[in-house]
Amino acid sequence: MEVDFLLIGQGLAGTVLSHRLIQEGKSVHLIDEPKANLSTRIAAGLYNPITGKKMVKTWLADSLFPEIGPLYRSLEKKLDAHFFHPRKIYRPFLSIEELNEWMGRSGDENFQDYIDQVISKPLYEEVVNPYGGVMLKNSGYVDLNRMLDSYQQYLLGEGLLTQERFDEEKLTVLEAYVEYNGIKASKIVYCNGLGSLDSRFFNFLPFAPVKGEVLELEEGFQPEEIINRGVFRITLPDGRLKVGSTYSKHDLDTGVTERAKEEILEKYDKLIRNGEKKIISHSYGIRPATRDRKPFLGKHPEYESVYIFNGFGAKGVSLVPYLSKMMTNLLLLNQEVDKDVNISRFFKYI
Repeated sequence: MEVDFLLIGQGLAGTVLSHRLIQEGKSVHLIDEPKANLSTRIAAGLYNPITGKKMVKTWLADSLFPEIGPLYRSLEKKLDAHFFHPRKIYRPFLSIEELNEWMGRSGDENFQDYIDQVISKPLYEEVVNPYGGVMLKNSGYVDLNRMLDSYQQYLLGEGLLTQERFDEEKLTVLEAYVEYNGIKASKIVYCNGLGSLDSRFFNFLPFAPVKGEVLELEEGFQPEEIINRGVFRITLPDGRLKVGSTYSKHDLDTGVTERAKEEILEKYDKLIRNGEKKIISHSYGIRPATRDRKPFLGKHPEYESVYIFNGFGAKGVSLVPYLSKMMTNLLLLNQEVDKDVNISRFFKYI
């Protein structure tokens, strides 16, 4: 079999990049180990333009967010599936000072695309929001499990996916192409998250894995908006709630922990007034974050046919649509990616 591109991993990165390449008329084949995309599959899929304790626009927001809707809607159309859920995010204020600060920001043109309204009185009696809150727009979530499953079925139907563990020992890299188990490709792209840590080509990159845990709950309060302060709270279409998440750089053991569950519930009880809730599930994933919190895009410094598209951490849903366009331009036009995400920033460590 001969293809233009061999992609390793069919998580969020591999799914979106292969979709972009197919749109450009290129042939692809993916290698993916079944059930290997745990960090993607447990993620809430949240995209949020205003983040952090200081509530600032997320990095590259003005470039990232115009690409989110068009990309995921094009995938929905291709797959005849629904997994893209635009939702407003309600973030309660903790003080009158915070309310006043956001009243001022509401007139700032730099925030116009992201602020729906500033609310100066409690919006929900079920929420701890005595000072009101800010309602954000251009936000929501992607049902990543549905998206990955639908795309997997499409790939299998077209003969574009091999479901097996990628074994780099079987990879032959030549100057003009690569070969793997009978597949010949002009270029190989590593989209396999923390699997790239074990690659002889990219083990110099400073991944900084982060473990995250989330809960699914049942509870009577089911607003359409996502509520986010300390923890996020998403009402899913079937009425369940997804709540999370933790962020641990130190506890990277497999499996869920009682400590993380208690942390989520403690923060949740500070956000939502005590009501009856039932824990349905508790899951975890280890995210492929990076030391400088910027993704890894680029071509290997010695091998013309070896590339990486990886390291998206907890913000992959918002980062991947825009950066996949940048990566596609590198692969097809040899147009260098921005220095902030270019793996050339680490070549001195090889």
